[in-house]
Amino acid sequence: MTLKLDKDIIEKAKIYASEKNRSLSAIIESYLKALTLGKDEESFEEIKISPFVKSMSLKSGLSGDLDYKKELGNYYSEKYK
Repeated sequence: MTLKLDKDIIEKAKIYASEKNRSLSAIIESYLKALTLGKDEESFEEIKISPFVKSMSLKSGLSGDLDYKKELGNYYSEKYK
């Protein structure tokens, strides 16, 4: 699986994970579990997701008609020039 994330967010998340003595993978897995349990606040609390991680889910800022495959192709084209 490949995820494209903002570098600043990744760095902040790595620092957060390190401070909490957790891996970034474990934090992301917890977040995804919370999403699959439901969107109510109680589901988030059951998994103990921090406010920082919850805040990452609130507003994606992406348009609904984004062609992610095209964008990913453009990203890799630039990255591997």
